[in-house]
Amino acid sequence: MNKNPEKVILLGHGSGGKLSHDLIRDIFVKYFHNKILSEQTDSACLPGAGEEIAFTTDSYVVDPIFFPGGNIGKLAVCGTVNDLAVSGAIPQYLSASFIIEEGFSMKDLEKIVSTMAEESRKAGVKIVTGDTKVINKGKCDKLFINTSGVGYLSREHHPISAGSKIAPGDKIIVSGSVGDHGVAVLSARENMSFSVNLKSDCASLNKMIWSALNISTGIRFMRDATRGGLATVLCEISETRRLGIEIDEENIPVKSSVQSACEIFGYDPLYMANEGKVVMVVDPADADKVLDTLRQDTLGKQASIIGEITEKHPAKVILKTGIGGRRIVDMLTGEQLPRIC
Repeated sequence: MNKNPEKVILLGHGSGGKLSHDLIRDIFVKYFHNKILSEQTDSACLPGAGEEIAFTTDSYVVDPIFFPGGNIGKLAVCGTVNDLAVSGAIPQYLSASFIIEEGFSMKDLEKIVSTMAEESRKAGVKIVTGDTKVINKGKCDKLFINTSGVGYLSREHHPISAGSKIAPGDKIIVSGSVGDHGVAVLSARENMSFSVNLKSDCASLNKMIWSALNISTGIRFMRDATRGGLATVLCEISETRRLGIEIDEENIPVKSSVQSACEIFGYDPLYMANEGKVVMVVDPADADKVLDTLRQDTLGKQASIIGEITEKHPAKVILKTGIGGRRIVDMLTGEQLPRIC
């Protein structure tokens, strides 16, 4: 028996949870290490003349490629726009690269690309460069897309992506119901209908986020809660800043259809992926006006203050449950739902 089997990549390494963080730390950061990369933010903040530049890249392998509320193309544009926006940047330009399986429907490709064009116009960004590769039939699963994006970042917003100004007492806001995207993709994958109204929350958040930044200088941190969900974002904040977090389950918006689906499949909504929700850490003096601003936008009508930063229990996230108990919320371990984005 081989007592030292070779380590291999698991689906859990793509979850956005603990295995993903371990992979990034032990392989990518180890060999690519530099000052900019070491911040490990959604967008790299690059020095420039006058204004700084935010730069990000992401790949999309969602299965199925069409799902309630969107498709892989819409996801690719929204995901990259949001990674720039939560860094405090104003998204400007995107690239789009396609890896296409031989035999893929030209009609489906045109539908996906037209959706990308429409979403880019809504977000106010331009797709200005790209690449196309075609892979032999059976060597790729239909279609994979990579998008990269650049945006302008003012120096006053630079600390947001790293959360370097987070302090005890700051309030935590989520811009709406959690788990919608994960359950929408799950329903399409399993050919099940949990609710006629259940759709992915896939959306570009940059205009809503900019409205909040325009009325407040107290936004300390932002992150879109994609793979690993809300829980993983909160664990990242807590571990990185070595501060505690307390959240109230009753204040976390979850649609009944999402809750029901999670109960059926044994999932926790806090770990389900979102593609149109931002998590904010805000100075308590500004929390109410930021909340009001989010709620004025169609994408933020269900925004809620769900908890706060505390000096107690450093590097731990504590959830006050609906029945009055308390439990620790850990970072996602393993893969809850593969190929979700």
